[in-house]
Amino acid sequence: MRGIGEEVRTAVLPTGQLDYVLRRSPRSRGLRVTIDPARGIVVSVPPASRRGWARPVAEVERFLGEREAWIRRHLTRQARQREAIAARGGIRDGAVFRYLGELHRLRIVSGPASLRRSTVERSGADEADELVIRLAARDRRAPTAVLETWLRARALEAIERAVAVHAPALGVRPARVTLRDPRTRWGSATRKQTLSFSWRLVLAPPEALETVAVHELAHLRVFGHGPRFWSLVASRRPDHAAWRRWLRAHSHELHGAMDGMALDGAATSRAGEGD
Repeated sequence: MRGIGEEVRTAVLPTGQLDYVLRRSPRSRGLRVTIDPARGIVVSVPPASRRGWARPVAEVERFLGEREAWIRRHLTRQARQREAIAARGGIRDGAVFRYLGELHRLRIVSGPASLRRSTVERSGADEADELVIRLAARDRRAPTAVLETWLRARALEAIERAVAVHAPALGVRPARVTLRDPRTRWGSATRKQTLSFSWRLVLAPPEALETVAVHELAHLRVFGHGPRFWSLVASRRPDHAAWRRWLRAHSHELHGAMDGMALDGAATSRAGEGD
């Protein structure tokens, strides 16, 4: 879907044509290229009223040409990721699903007649742990909805537990913790001491979830990502860089887990930045 202030264009690059969305954004300070898994290549530029940005196409396509190898590499990676995740089978009986960082076999079965509401439980099995979804005849929700409700509850428990452990040590007291489903970040913090997290963190290893919790708690003391901020994060998670890399590498999988489609964390390049 094309938004207001957007147009679809085609650049002719050395290795072939490349379609992209040219997006005018009042928040843009310069040229930024994002490879979005759902929308493809999105080029954001300042409004036409901004000095020097009335006719940006030539500059945009010059930049795309300079970054063509980087762009093609990420497009190819996203295509491979989509294929690999689709092969796991989505949400169906016998499919493979990641939870707490580990691959589990999904089992979807009918519950007993006395079951009023569908349930999910984790159980051990010979080949791999399983997530067993028992569907109640009176519950009209699809297995995907049943599983997501259960996962959100587990996520809130895990995040609140991590916050309770690390907040006192960092000398902060969040006013509120909420769950959301953002596509571009794992957590956020406001100056009103409110923390928000992606419920999909429960699909990642507990260490990754804890790293995000520490990251956002640290923002209640330091807004920005300077040396003091990273020192605070490292005081609680010395291995935070490794788990941030894990989340970047598996972003597509976690965001596409409920439908079998890969939605990779968008790769971004700005004018003036290195590859």
